[in-house]
Amino acid sequence: MHAGFTSKPIELALTAEKAYEDIFNQAEVDVVFSNGAGTVWRVPAFWGGDNTFRVRFAAPEPGEYAWRSESTATDDAGLHGCTGTLRALPYDGPCALYRHGRLRVAGSRRTLEHRDGEPFLWLADTWWMGLTTRLDWPDGFRRLVEDRVRKGFNTIQIVAGPLPDFCATLGTWDPQQANEAGWPWEKDFARINPAFYDLADLRLAFMVEQGLMPCIVSMWGYYLPFMGVAKAKQHWRYLVARYGAYPVTWCLAGECTMPTYARHGKAEGDRDKADQKAGWTEIARYLRQTDPYHNLLTVHPSFDVPGRLSLGDETLVDFDMLQTGHSGYPSLKPSADAMQAAVTRQPRMPALNSEVNYEGIMGGSKDEIQRFLFWASLLQGACGHTYGAQGMWAMSSRHEPFKGTTGSWGEGFWQDVMHYAGSAHVGVGAQILRRYPWWKLEPCEEPAAVEAGRPYSFAARIPGELIVVYLPCSCFPADMLGNQPAWGGPFRLRIEPGVRYDARYINPRTGENLPIGIAVPENGQWTPPRKPGMDDWILVLEKK
Repeated sequence: MHAGFTSKPIELALTAEKAYEDIFNQAEVDVVFSNGAGTVWRVPAFWGGDNTFRVRFAAPEPGEYAWRSESTATDDAGLHGCTGTLRALPYDGPCALYRHGRLRVAGSRRTLEHRDGEPFLWLADTWWMGLTTRLDWPDGFRRLVEDRVRKGFNTIQIVAGPLPDFCATLGTWDPQQANEAGWPWEKDFARINPAFYDLADLRLAFMVEQGLMPCIVSMWGYYLPFMGVAKAKQHWRYLVARYGAYPVTWCLAGECTMPTYARHGKAEGDRDKADQKAGWTEIARYLRQTDPYHNLLTVHPSFDVPGRLSLGDETLVDFDMLQTGHSGYPSLKPSADAMQAAVTRQPRMPALNSEVNYEGIMGGSKDEIQRFLFWASLLQGACGHTYGAQGMWAMSSRHEPFKGTTGSWGEGFWQDVMHYAGSAHVGVGAQILRRYPWWKLEPCEEPAAVEAGRPYSFAARIPGELIVVYLPCSCFPADMLGNQPAWGGPFRLRIEPGVRYDARYINPRTGENLPIGIAVPENGQWTPPRKPGMDDWILVLEKK
């Protein structure tokens, strides 16, 4: 009998007794687990190299589980008809992801939470190319993980297949797509490369143990016309088999419907876009059927459409991702507009901005923009936010500078970029919100916005309990600030009858509190003192 802990993967191995010319393409193996209550999990096994298949199972509850293997190679007694049992003990370790369980959509249909009901405020970093040699293992990877955990991040967006910014017509087999064991697939997508994923295992398992949930992206969307739907399904089956037992979320593909670079603006690019939408929709349905754990599924879109609308059936995703531009200040209003549309779109689902204004990209989008994007998104009703930095997403390294198809988006090696101020400031933002029942906050329109001519109030409240207002930097464009005076005041807030609020300003760069005192309203409204400076501040009113 094998033994392990609830929520944590327990691995079993099966060894083929027959000889195969190409076992990856000639045999599939599932292992069916069941408990005493009659619940069944059909878990795909993954080829581990040579003649070995492995299966990883995460028991949701303590107890004994029986298992039986089923293979398409029914005449191979090493793969088909094997049986056994395992015992799962309660997990009592330090890892919050194991302790609270995998994610689900909360009952409000607006936020995410763990299986045990613990709210989950998504704060992700963008490491698209974090499984390549440019983020060295173990030293570099561990140092970066520890930095992000210390700052308050809990999610990493990472690609476990063919990467972005390499044209599929030229760069699929570029050496910069590889890790120490080579590419994820053999050339021409003949078969998967298990050794690549053996090294990915070390990185992803360490990430989880430290409290960072992998949001695993299968590949960039434009590889689909070159790989084909059947191979893409094989790829997803492999990822489910290797990582589905971990506390993960799935991202179907990156920039799902964008054609590869050499085909932009051409008739074949238009065909690719239509084929990618149809193909990824079919693959999403397959993934839903294949994953026995029902890990949350989303899709990363091109900048012109929300993720849920990138597919032919938007109900296939559990939460929505946006990508709203990298042009700095001109991207701010479109980003706010897109988030406002996403959180009100029906049927309702959690939404977040998954790629926007990487810090330092094209020489701009510094820390004040990172703070704005975080606070504007969360106070408009997002379930979280994803940060990114130039030099980090591609893991450009001092020992191996990144060189992609589209040219340099700006300077910066990840070893330096990890210390950009914006990453600390969005972490401070998450820490501030986590002091309060943030998941109950609902966006609201305030007199402050109406009087100042601003299109957004960037305010949210729990009626009678809590009010949170973001006051942007006074240097921001007029379409964000309206005619509000440059020094940031005065403005008014609605105060419910009979409620006494304790008010304070909070510095979004440091988390420092500046008490104001009791908010005393006149005719149901209160005028707070002007913000402490012309940079951005958070105003919080908490029920006394």
